[in-house]
Amino acid sequence: MRRNIKLIVFVSIIWMFVMVYYFQSSTEKVENRALRLREVATAMQQYQEDSSSSAAAASTARQWAPAGGGVPGFGAGAGAGAGGGGGGGGPVGSGADDPGGNVILIGSVKDFERNAVHGLKLNGIVALEETSQGLSGGTGGPGGRLPVAPSGRGSGTEAVYFDEAGYIRAGSLRNGEDPYIRNRFNQEASDALPSNREIPDTRNPMCRTKKYREDLPETSVIITFHNEARSTLLRTIVSVLNRSPEHLIREIVLVDDYSDHPEDGLELAKIDKVRIIRNDKREGLVRSRVRGADAAVSSVLTFLDSHVECNERWLEPLLERVREDPSRVVCPVIDVISMDNFQYIGASADLRGGFDWNLIFKWEYLSPSERAVRHNDPTTAIRTPMIAGGLFVIDKAYFNKLGKYDMKMDVWGGENLEISFRVWQCGGSLEIIPCSRVGHVFRKRHPYTFPGGSGNVFARNTRRAAEVWMDDYKQHYYNAVPLAKNIPFGNIDDRLALKEKLHCKPFKWYLENVYPDLQAPDPQEVGQFRQDSTECLDTMGHLIDGTVGIFPCHNTGGNQEWAFSKRGEIKHDDLCLTLVQFARGSQVVLKTCDESENQRWIMREGGLVRQHKINVCLDSRDHSQQGVSAQHCNSALSSQRWSFGKYA
Repeated sequence: MRRNIKLIVFVSIIWMFVMVYYFQSSTEKVENRALRLREVATAMQQYQEDSSSSAAAASTARQWAPAGGGVPGFGAGAGAGAGGGGGGGGPVGSGADDPGGNVILIGSVKDFERNAVHGLKLNGIVALEETSQGLSGGTGGPGGRLPVAPSGRGSGTEAVYFDEAGYIRAGSLRNGEDPYIRNRFNQEASDALPSNREIPDTRNPMCRTKKYREDLPETSVIITFHNEARSTLLRTIVSVLNRSPEHLIREIVLVDDYSDHPEDGLELAKIDKVRIIRNDKREGLVRSRVRGADAAVSSVLTFLDSHVECNERWLEPLLERVREDPSRVVCPVIDVISMDNFQYIGASADLRGGFDWNLIFKWEYLSPSERAVRHNDPTTAIRTPMIAGGLFVIDKAYFNKLGKYDMKMDVWGGENLEISFRVWQCGGSLEIIPCSRVGHVFRKRHPYTFPGGSGNVFARNTRRAAEVWMDDYKQHYYNAVPLAKNIPFGNIDDRLALKEKLHCKPFKWYLENVYPDLQAPDPQEVGQFRQDSTECLDTMGHLIDGTVGIFPCHNTGGNQEWAFSKRGEIKHDDLCLTLVQFARGSQVVLKTCDESENQRWIMREGGLVRQHKINVCLDSRDHSQQGVSAQHCNSALSSQRWSFGKYA
């Protein structure tokens, strides 16, 4: 009996090995077609097609083009494809103008040459240096040729693929390194995932059966990045190429905003359809996107962040809306990719973008009536007052007509506000398309630094948007964020001229027709509370739960700036003067405004500031010991007499 059991166990083990071998040998390898390397012939054909497209116009110091005879020529005008280049110069090759090769390097080429020495090889690249006489051969090797990697196909018919593992390994974490330190998300979790991992299809079932028109335009996908993790950047590119109809992706234009390691982007130029632009200094999101848009050759632009994953059939519904009306600017529903474990989580399709008077973007639910209408057809587009800004599709001619971006905005922040106001007020529309889904890694902190500090940069950019587009309603922003008034915002004459040229509507129209749910706050006066003409009510630098005092008036706002609202609130920023107890002699402190009774005050004749509910008034008699307090009202006391008004 024991021998029979051993025999059965032995046969079972053998059978398991046989089955494993059978399934392994019979399972076909799934092609990750996104990682196919660029063929020399294919590249040449692409550049020949590109040569008939319009080029953009900012200065470029160096271009890189595929090697080989008969490649379209690269005169100085070729630099325009990268958002740069001038006129003149002798032709190379066929003599035709071309918007750019596989790699476009803006500025110095020392980094590129250093990487070539260290073994970075691009697929059939010739270095061309721009001089006053045009573009000439670089110094990468004989005849200006850099070391050349194998072509996109081997000697047989089998495709050659990008070395994903080697690329990720070169940017991997060091032993013991905090996986969150570089990117403020878990890079270790990201690096462990394949570039073509499966993600859940988060679309509504009705989207999966929806048919789209056949004559959709192709698009140029523009992705800007700065020190992005290699695994997330590669997965972004792969998701675009693998989950889009091949004929609809003309190119992916990567704009490297002066990352510490140029090879992060240069290596990716080996991949079919990928082009790279590298800035020679940090430019920020806005200027980098404009450079990418100027280099793009398609009539439709698709802007994406560098840490996203496109879902199934994400592109067609966006292109269809723009094809039907070029003045539409359309966005996908933005799903969530966990910053900790990179789990892909579907987001609600019943959201739109909005903001408060502090001009910070927020997601808000559609009204019950709007949700009821969408219940019958959840595939219909959603009008949105504002877009998040990272992911959208726009007609290139319309993008140019609208003035692209405000090029004087720095690094990041506020650009979504500005383009949202501009699109709506100047005749376009913003939509969220529920059948398009793209996942995005949301982080709690920025992984990179802001020159001058993130708060100052954001306030400067936001002020530029408010000053140009909000008319007198900008005062509500300054009431909500008083410190913003201290941040210089630069010259805006060119943007005001654009607004006039496009005959854009006033902000009042925007509030009434696009965002009626944003109610103007109660009217309030802004000024200072003076006592004896020389002393002013002052926060003394205190914040929540801090007392207030009096200090010699300096007439510059700051700690002495107060807003007196229609409800009777005495506000400094988002803090209100608050009676601690409804009793004589109670302290008065700063607390977050909450519309409670102990935050309401009334200005009486004779200068008394009386509490709304009981007969106590603001009194400065003991300000040096306990701050301003609330004492029994007495108009004969000079310590209770205040005047409120503008600065002297």
